[in-house]
Amino acid sequence: MSKVSVLIVDDATFIRDLVKKGLRNYFPGIHTDDAVNGRKAQVLLTREVYDLILCDWEMPEMSGMELLTWCRQQDNHLKTVPFIMVTSRGDKENVVQAIQAGVSDFVGKPFTNEQLLTKVKKALAKVGKLDAVMSTAPQRMSSPLNDSLNALTGGKAEVLKPAGGGIANPPPVPSPEVKTAAPAGRGQGQLRLPSGNQPCIIKALTLKEASLLVKRNDKLPQILESAVLDLEQGDNAEIARLNGYLHGIVAFEQKPDSDWLQITFRFVDQDAQKLDYLSRLIARGTAQKHFVPGA
Repeated sequence: MSKVSVLIVDDATFIRDLVKKGLRNYFPGIHTDDAVNGRKAQVLLTREVYDLILCDWEMPEMSGMELLTWCRQQDNHLKTVPFIMVTSRGDKENVVQAIQAGVSDFVGKPFTNEQLLTKVKKALAKVGKLDAVMSTAPQRMSSPLNDSLNALTGGKAEVLKPAGGGIANPPPVPSPEVKTAAPAGRGQGQLRLPSGNQPCIIKALTLKEASLLVKRNDKLPQILESAVLDLEQGDNAEIARLNGYLHGIVAFEQKPDSDWLQITFRFVDQDAQKLDYLSRLIARGTAQKHFVPGA
């Protein structure tokens, strides 16, 4: 059995399960623990020794950045343990901040199964642990468990990486020529999928989910696909990056060649700051004209 142990820290159960299944499927002998925030992770890190930490940035009680800073201040193995930030924060200032704090690498949300495994293998190779687990890795990831993971992360497509490294942030997908008038919308946003970015129209918004309209193109979104919804509001153009998955997809028009798709996007974040942000967004609307959020 592999001696490699990984700690997964994220306030979203969906994301933790996603990562655990991906690692266990590819490395059958790997050991994984998980924590809902940095504070819970601290407790585990004082009791157990881990070879790798995969951590979200925004979490209640203690953020990923705070946990990273704490780890690098310790006088034991935590000072150098590989620490990969799994986050939707791709802004240059956030990347620089994390690098200065001692982050080892990034995985950008939404991510594919291959992207996650590539980063994990790279990190384990640096600490001399890769050979210990690669002997248990299958030649092809073709089990039903992996098929489910690929469906969840949109494993069929690669997210483009910007020059110079950092968090993957694919360029917007050009909108095809519109053949029909756009449906009346209440607000605008951007849906980030593993296959690229898609502008979307917000039809309704609650604390649990958003009803979105996207223009149909040759890359159709998939049920249970992991995604990030970017919403902009306020005079300072604040951006809320909401992690979630595609819970439902239907044709907006009652015809087989509907130009528009209606998507139910379920949020998975439990971070108090994000929930407060979403509450204010629902209460006030966004900077977009005519935006009237749902109840």
